[in-house]
Amino acid sequence: MTENTTARLLIIGPPGAGKGTQASRIAERYGVPAISTGDIFRANITGGTELGQRVQAIIERGELVPDELTNEIVADRLSQEDARGGFLLDGYPRTVDQVHALDGMLDGAALDAVILLEADTDEVVARLLKRAELEGRADDTEEVIRHRQEVYAEQTAPLIALFSERGILVAVDGLGSVDEVAERIATGLDARLAATAGR
Repeated sequence: MTENTTARLLIIGPPGAGKGTQASRIAERYGVPAISTGDIFRANITGGTELGQRVQAIIERGELVPDELTNEIVADRLSQEDARGGFLLDGYPRTVDQVHALDGMLDGAALDAVILLEADTDEVVARLLKRAELEGRADDTEEVIRHRQEVYAEQTAPLIALFSERGILVAVDGLGSVDEVAERIATGLDARLAATAGR
């Protein structure tokens, strides 16, 4: 990657597909910050900021953080100096409305690539059950884990269709060792970014 090349990236994949692990590798490889909405929420809650208090109150009521608030947080983060040359978003956008909000934030610029980590549901469920057992998460039953997978599939299907239509989807098999998956992502992304640079 040359100095003047930007990489505006997004990673999506089902819970348990190893998104977080791959996100940090991608961010390091392309020299961009990995921006996770979950991490931003947690940092604000821990720091006791006004935003953190608002988010905590919503979560304690068992509600989802509304789009407007999430959009505000992402817009603020993307306006920071280190995100000028690109970024890797994880956990946002989750809805088509959020995609349109992101388009607005990018102000005419576009996402360069969307990495879709694909993983067989049964494999991922088995992986998460094993993790729950190791970490003593009794509430992570197979039923709960499968429900999360269904919610993910329903939520992201329209996004996958939209990004595919835009020609920026890089689908990668998310099963295998961390290094194997990272290598597949790098190969797919390099090809996609080379095509973007040639536009």
